[in-house]
Amino acid sequence: MTTKGVHEHPGERAHPDPIRLLEIRDTPLLLDEVFRAVGDDAAGGTALFVGTVRNHDGGADVDALSYSCHPTAAAELRRVAEKVVANHPIRALAAVHRVGDLTVGDLAVIVAVSCPHRAEAFEACRQLIDDLKHEVPIWKRQKFSDGVEEWVGAC
Repeated sequence: MTTKGVHEHPGERAHPDPIRLLEIRDTPLLLDEVFRAVGDDAAGGTALFVGTVRNHDGGADVDALSYSCHPTAAAELRRVAEKVVANHPIRALAAVHRVGDLTVGDLAVIVAVSCPHRAEAFEACRQLIDDLKHEVPIWKRQKFSDGVEEWVGAC
């Protein structure tokens, strides 16, 4: 019996670009769309993170929020995705972020990756969402129940 190396897969043909879906959009985000985008027969692990609008922040009740972005946000999102792909054995990657007015419970961001193994997928997904939040110029304006509004920078 022979064993193949960890990264060898008989008959495997890599997708030309593991970055399958990257968008900043003003329409609702769909879990199925992102999950399908990272489907890959050579992936043994898929990790997905969903960020939702919560009803509180810092002890205050949140009614709604609004996201806006800088014109360079899409290019910065691509740069972040390319960095994650360079650091992990990514088979497929997807990230979508919502802009515009959102209410409690709405999906604000979805990121997903598929990798050969689950540990790699978890690590890559964590880097993707953390780097997106810290480096992509997207800001939110929270609207609190008491009428106060607050801008929060994502990067």
